[in-house]
Amino acid sequence: MNIQSLLGTRAKLFRSLRDFFADKGVLEVATPILARSGTTDPAIESFRTESTPDQAGTWLRTSPEFFHKRLLAAGSGPIYELGPVFRSGELGARHNPEFTMLEWYRPGFDEAKLIAEVLELVAQVARALGANLPPVMRMSYRELYQRYAELDPFTCKLAALNARCAQLGCMGELEFDEALDLIRSLEIEPQLRGLFLVLTDFPPAQAALAQIKDGSPPTAARFELYLDGLELANGYHELTDPIEQARRFQADLQLRSMRGKDHVPPDQHFLAALKQGLPDCSGVAMGVDRLLLALTGKTRLAEVLPFPFEQV
Repeated sequence: MNIQSLLGTRAKLFRSLRDFFADKGVLEVATPILARSGTTDPAIESFRTESTPDQAGTWLRTSPEFFHKRLLAAGSGPIYELGPVFRSGELGARHNPEFTMLEWYRPGFDEAKLIAEVLELVAQVARALGANLPPVMRMSYRELYQRYAELDPFTCKLAALNARCAQLGCMGELEFDEALDLIRSLEIEPQLRGLFLVLTDFPPAQAALAQIKDGSPPTAARFELYLDGLELANGYHELTDPIEQARRFQADLQLRSMRGKDHVPPDQHFLAALKQGLPDCSGVAMGVDRLLLALTGKTRLAEVLPFPFEQV
């Protein structure tokens, strides 16, 4: 794809996304790229600045999520943002340290209603770009592992998971969720080529910022979207309890410490917004460059970026 074609395709994609939300009455917002706090998520690393005017240090955002929830708590109503985010240590065929994220929040939506809107959006973008989508499949997290890895992620033992990871070439012992993630990445995702998949009902330990649903076993109100083996989106029926959120932040920090990762102070402005009152809502983040990659049939993210990392 030459540069004129690439820029034209990206412009068409962005226009289609903005048209979608304009038709839905969802307000576009712009939030800070430079934040006072990074993410506490043990699986994500933030870029930290070396100095600021007050010498307190800042981070490049890995997502606009906390800013969006502060706006929601202040009464913004449904909002979306299309813009750059940054994640340290992520570089490869499907990763770039800087990438474009689409994130939006819908007060009054549960995850089922948001899933329907996500599928509607992807279908509209595919039509705009002249791409064909396979039929939608729906599968729980448990069903995914049972079908493609022949294991039950809710009942299997850590020793069995580490044995499987060793077969996949991993050296050393992993924690339970690390092992599940590795199996999904190396064994399951290659089997998802050609599929358009909605993945639901994650284990509670992988709830992140999602509510927990009662059941046997309990599951997280979280979903992911895959297209042609590529994870495109991650969404939640959002947690609104400030006490539980603070507890999860502390659990994240303990896990980061165990893994030898940097301490990242929790976002106190975000916690204050939760105390003020976050409306019941669902939200989702989508990798726009990955969406373009999947819809154009390219194999490397660098092929759909005007300036991939090696050229900046």
